[in-house]
Amino acid sequence: MKTGQNRAPEGDGIHLTAAELIALRPRCQALRLPMRQPAASALAGAYRSRFRGRGVDFLESRNYQPGDDIRNMDWRVTARTGKAYTKVFQEERERPVLVVLDASPSLYFGTRQRLKSVVAGQMAAAIAWAAIRRGDRIGGFLFAPGRHREMRPAGGRRGAMRMIQGLVDWLGPEQGGGHAAEPLSAALERVRHAARPGSLVIVISDFFGMDEACNRHLSRLRQHNDVIGCQVLDAAEYRLPDGRYPISDGENAAVLDMSLNESKSRYDTMVLRHLDEPRRMFQKHQCGWLVLHTDDDPVDVLGRELRLLVGRPV
Repeated sequence: MKTGQNRAPEGDGIHLTAAELIALRPRCQALRLPMRQPAASALAGAYRSRFRGRGVDFLESRNYQPGDDIRNMDWRVTARTGKAYTKVFQEERERPVLVVLDASPSLYFGTRQRLKSVVAGQMAAAIAWAAIRRGDRIGGFLFAPGRHREMRPAGGRRGAMRMIQGLVDWLGPEQGGGHAAEPLSAALERVRHAARPGSLVIVISDFFGMDEACNRHLSRLRQHNDVIGCQVLDAAEYRLPDGRYPISDGENAAVLDMSLNESKSRYDTMVLRHLDEPRRMFQKHQCGWLVLHTDDDPVDVLGRELRLLVGRPV
């Protein structure tokens, strides 16, 4: 974890503050968000895109190269020259980067340094700073049971600050109760209909609300966008020492006795399913995937994982 003057001011691990999110900015300058193809230049709006339709303009025709999408073949130029040519498209504006944050009640939990909601907010802010640094526009879809908020993509510091204020307002610990959990598929469906083709969509969730419908919506979202999943975890959700633990869902209470083999077995099965199923679903649709723990430094995790994602299809 970073130390010294570049480190964000420490919060109490429960409340998310604008000051700590703003202080992340200097550390995010070198982060490089992935794209389908390398940028044509460092200027805003210069991403070359495979997507056709709304939001892209024809740029030029060039010689066909192995791996080019045959759906983009320029048949008129090919017929005239006798050589294979393909069309190259350019996004008409900067690429939208959309943070989808699933603030289900289970996100307001943590046993290591901070709540999952706080580290999720820090990750979202780091993405915002990285996006505007590269000339992209940052927007968001914030979801919680019984409510949602959409922030249209905007560029520059204004876009990042709007995201930060939205995160601080949305992720207060007092927001964590009062409604029954909703499936993540409801959020993905809304995003799928609202996201502009060519967007980079980053889904931040603990994925306890994942259901079978997520698979269909994620598949369709991925057809026209780059997608990355970020699973937020606390150590107590996948590793418990022997002992008796009172547990509750807010309505019902019970005791989990980890000294019993049967309890251990059921707990381990649940843990494996929770860790494995979301990752498999995202990877099935060729989406990126990263894991963030409550005792991780979000900027360090994002930088490390992006270095792995950049240079290969998301």
